[in-house]
Amino acid sequence: MDQLLQIMRKLRQECPWDQAQTPQTLTRYAIEEAYEVEAAVQSGNIHEVKEELGDLLLQVVFQSQMYSEQDTFDFNDVVEVITQKLIRRHPHVFEKESFPQLNKDDVATLWQQIKQKEKKNKAHRRLSDIKHGPALKQAHEIQEKAADFGFDFPDMQSAYAKLDEEIQELKEAVIKQENDEICDEFGDCLFSLINIGRKLGVSSEMALLQTIHKFRARFAYIEDQAFLQNKNIENMSLEEMDQLWDKAKRELKQQKE
Repeated sequence: MDQLLQIMRKLRQECPWDQAQTPQTLTRYAIEEAYEVEAAVQSGNIHEVKEELGDLLLQVVFQSQMYSEQDTFDFNDVVEVITQKLIRRHPHVFEKESFPQLNKDDVATLWQQIKQKEKKNKAHRRLSDIKHGPALKQAHEIQEKAADFGFDFPDMQSAYAKLDEEIQELKEAVIKQENDEICDEFGDCLFSLINIGRKLGVSSEMALLQTIHKFRARFAYIEDQAFLQNKNIENMSLEEMDQLWDKAKRELKQQKE
């Protein structure tokens, strides 16, 4: 572990890419690596699991190093925090004499009780119950939660109008060529569209997965047709690919029917 921490410090001192990173620019890699861990575990490939866990650990080390440079905390502080949390939330393990033997359901209940006790002196944030995870799922659940308290558009027309408003603001940001504003407005458009899906009873996650599957199938058709015609797809014109795309739409639709 000490060697890994030393390597990270050296990279921050001497590697231009590592030097350019900030806690904000790095978070997407942590998310990607978490997904890679999940995929590796599901695959059952032990070597891949080990490698992906290492990649995920690197994200913790990298973030800790950057905050250490700001004199806020370091990797050892991160370890100390999680160590104390594990001890605090497992009194049935570390204070056995005070607890009868518990089953897994009892332990889950105890865990929640301890969490609530930890939050006792903090302001209650109703959206904090929404678990962090895929952005589409988070957006859907946050909107549902807010709607439970009446914070929602009264009808579909209002939701459509909000989407139109956000798209217009995105267009204006593009004209100004303000990258941060473009990203912000694009996110607002997605959030508004997910809200429309929620009100229609559509899962944005499932809808997007279906579209991704559809796109993969159609693009694979283009590649297959190019191969059969002895063509290199890199050299095909957009018009040629569009024609094959339309053909793929028709044939794949017929296959479903």
